[in-house]
Amino acid sequence: MVCVDESMIGNALICVRDLDKQYQRGGEEINVLQGLNLNVAQGEFVAFMGPSGSGKTTLLNLLGGLDLPSKGSITVAGDEVTHMSRRRLAAWRARHVGFIFQMYNLIPVLTAFQNVELPLLLTSFSKAERREHVEAALLLVGLSDRLGHYPRQLSGGQEQRVAIARAIVSDPTFLLCDEATGDLDRKNADEIMNLIERLVKEYGKTVLLVTHDPVVAARADVTLYLEKGALVGATAADMVAS
Repeated sequence: MVCVDESMIGNALICVRDLDKQYQRGGEEINVLQGLNLNVAQGEFVAFMGPSGSGKTTLLNLLGGLDLPSKGSITVAGDEVTHMSRRRLAAWRARHVGFIFQMYNLIPVLTAFQNVELPLLLTSFSKAERREHVEAALLLVGLSDRLGHYPRQLSGGQEQRVAIARAIVSDPTFLLCDEATGDLDRKNADEIMNLIERLVKEYGKTVLLVTHDPVVAARADVTLYLEKGALVGATAADMVAS
């Protein structure tokens, strides 16, 4: 359950406390996130909605260790992330976080297999072990027949499936999805959401997803709304109804 009840901290996979993020723009200080508190349980599927500039992507970047907060703490599976050294944080991120972006971010000169294999090159896996993991990930996303295809030979939906395979190939603790369906038509968006739901329900993955699409948000267990850097709770059904 997503909550901010102090009594639930011990049951949370992800625990965010008093999170602030400011940026300097010229001589002005921009407050992006302010006093944000959040608990997310293992296997939870959480969607974040809100207007542009409300702090959604900033929050995902902080949760994924791509940026550091100005104040507050983020703890994941008992690891306090916000005070790690850059080297330790990079190793933690590679082990625990899977990223799925709107624009796929595949390398065009690499095949689907090679794109998915990339995160494993930082591990101690042998070549045979890497192949086993990559083939399993591509099978799970329904692309076992596209291992040797390049991104230009794939549809947008297939490219995003490759990106998802790359995100899950190292069996991360949680997935961060930033507008994962934003560049897809409704049919392909629904197929991607079916896949993400399967990762949650069948494989127990914890997913945090940013979206502008209320239909996508309705697929999550709960939707939270960001307004001027603060969280406001709302159900997915309420978001669709509005």
